[in-house]
Amino acid sequence: MKGKRRRFTAEFKEEAVRLLVKSGRPLAQVARELGVHENVLRKWKTVVERGSGDVTGTVSGHFTLAEENRRLQSELARVKEERDILKKATAFFARESR
Repeated sequence: MKGKRRRFTAEFKEEAVRLLVKSGRPLAQVARELGVHENVLRKWKTVVERGSGDVTGTVSGHFTLAEENRRLQSELARVKEERDILKKATAFFARESR
C-alpha cells in the first residue's frame, strides 16, 4: 500500500537543484541524500534548466541566462555561416563579371 504523496516547498526544490548543480555529485547520490526519488530530482532540474516553471528563484534565473546564452551562441553560429556563404557568393559573382 502506498503512502501519502509528499509535498515539497519551492525552497526545498531550489536548494535540492542548487546542491545537485554546485556539488558536481551524481544525481542518484544527491537524491538519496535528500530522500527523494531520482526521477523527482531530475524533473526539478529539467524544469529549472528549461525555465518552464518557477521551481526556484535564483537558480532558475541562472539557468535561464545559461539557456539564453546557448540560444545566442547558436544564432551567432548560424549568422556567421550565412555571412561566409554571402562572402563566397560575392567572390564568385565578382569573378564571373570580369
